[in-house]
Amino acid sequence: MRIPGVCAAAVLVCGGLVLGAPVSTLATPVAAAGDEPSVATVLDRAAEYLAGFHRQLSSIVAEERYVQHWSTGGRKGSTDLGHRELMSDVLLVKPLDADDWLQYRDVYEVDGTPIRDRPERIGRLFREGTLSSDARMRTILEESARYNIGDIQRNVNTPLFPLQFLRASNQRRFTFTRTTDVVARPTTADPEEAGAFRVSTEVWVIAYQERRSDTMIHTAGHRDFPSRGRFWIEPGTGRVLMSELLLENRSLKVAIDVSYQSEPLLGVFVPVEMRERYEAARTHSLIECRATYGRFRQL
Repeated sequence: MRIPGVCAAAVLVCGGLVLGAPVSTLATPVAAAGDEPSVATVLDRAAEYLAGFHRQLSSIVAEERYVQHWSTGGRKGSTDLGHRELMSDVLLVKPLDADDWLQYRDVYEVDGTPIRDRPERIGRLFREGTLSSDARMRTILEESARYNIGDIQRNVNTPLFPLQFLRASNQRRFTFTRTTDVVARPTTADPEEAGAFRVSTEVWVIAYQERRSDTMIHTAGHRDFPSRGRFWIEPGTGRVLMSELLLENRSLKVAIDVSYQSEPLLGVFVPVEMRERYEAARTHSLIECRATYGRFRQL
């Protein structure tokens, strides 16, 4: 697939999903009490916030623990087909001749076994002058997805990808609708922990629906795959606290949820959890994943 201004492809289909490469942005002063902003203003603030967010996160590495489980169900019941646990460093990278950031998953351990070719692979990927921007960005996407299990090809499985939709240059592709002002927001790194949620009235839930053709996510056959979902956004700052990405066609149903939380030592909100669910109609495959993030540190 191709995104305006981005020369990289990303995919999701049953047997493959293709998606595009990353995003841009910082917060605007909070509006005075009683001076409620419009949805357009909040989206402008979100785009500005993202530009600063990416600049800040580009100097930070996080440790990712990523668990994937693959099963299939049918008339004879459910069958487990695979289980995988990955340990990775994740970081934002931007090729020198490109305008966009990509989140790179540097896997260093698969099911407890260290990856032998890690140093050589990283060297080939980031050696200056060996790849064009287009080829390097495509390689980054492929490397970040190379250890996925299951019969659903996908490279949308990085926590920052949905934020691309809020980029100023991409917002025109979508319709945005405010749905509610109240949201349960995580206050610990483990959203499943009892008592880990509190209600905040300072968050807008904004639904989005992709309307343009040549969508940001394509099937492997280059067919459009429109995105929809919701963002949980602080209206005064544009800061994103949660994201939801939903995709569905006759073959495939996808849900990806990401939660963000303040990292006090770095002074920035960071992703703390990503949950994914992929369902294939023809093969009855179900892939469920959970990634958690910690050990945030400066590059």
